Amino acid sequence: MREILVLIEDLTDGPMELAAAARIIPEARVTAAVVGEISSPELLTSLFDSVIQFPASADGNWDAEYISACLLPWIQAEQPYLVLMLQSNNGLDLAPLLAAQSDRPLLSDCLSMEFREQGLAAVRPLYGGKVFARIAAAECKNGYMATLRPGAFGDSNSTPAAPTGGCGIQSEAAPQDFLAKRRCLETLTPEVGAIDIRQAEVLVAVGRGIEEQENIEIVEALAEVMGAQLACTRPVVDKLWLEKSRQVGTSGLTVKPRVYLAVGVSGSFQHLGGVKGGPFMVAINQDPAAPIFATADVGVVGDLFDLVPLLVEKIRECKG
Repeated sequence: MREILVLIEDLTDGPMELAAAARIIPEARVTAAVVGEISSPELLTSLFDSVIQFPASADGNWDAEYISACLLPWIQAEQPYLVLMLQSNNGLDLAPLLAAQSDRPLLSDCLSMEFREQGLAAVRPLYGGKVFARIAAAECKNGYMATLRPGAFGDSNSTPAAPTGGCGIQSEAAPQDFLAKRRCLETLTPEVGAIDIRQAEVLVAVGRGIEEQENIEIVEALAEVMGAQLACTRPVVDKLWLEKSRQVGTSGLTVKPRVYLAVGVSGSFQHLGGVKGGPFMVAINQDPAAPIFATADVGVVGDLFDLVPLLVEKIRECKG
């Protein structure tokens, strides 16, 4: 039976996504590793065959060198076939270091994975998501390591529980004689505007299809009549058309609305990686091949400049 180790960093969506990815290998035994406190022990023990917990670093902050020192002895002793973590800022800090120390090939930012007789293969985005490349790791007796694009491997509704139906949590000791070489000076968090889109139950998101800043008022009218908050994609923020606090995506905010209406949004993985919780999604886009339609519950192919004002009018009529 193949062993898989997953590092849990984010206890909200991370465990479900990593469990879904790990279960791609049939009958694999999946161990979850956590460094620091565990706020949802029942969730972890229901998803994984075993859970190991290491003490937090001395100052409680993320330290890739400390975490690598925690995990490396376990990896060398157990020799898991695969080590998985999310492609987060912290994952980007840790994965190359741990891969080098454990002498394993690293496939980063994976959208999907395939396990072959010769080893591990994956699909990852290039050039800002405009190209998807199939990559393969060289065959390695030590096993493999991969980082996963957030949002690419399902959610809690599609994640199978651990075959054992639950497990305990095993506490591990901190690495001996570890000398910290890093010191956290300050943690910066994104500024939250007057409206926090993370709390909204209904969101109307606008993408580059809006074409000009002056046209955003069309979508603002739709959000207002729906009682929704206005969100956007990264290109809209890059053009300074809307503030950063309204950006949804892997480089923006993560949202969990009940309803998500995407207007002129292509549907890149960077954007959809920030939409969690499986909302009812409606997409309006004039490109029938837009990736957003593969995710949307309802897709409308058409010109947003014709459809959105009509939709606003009809909603106002229904409200009487």
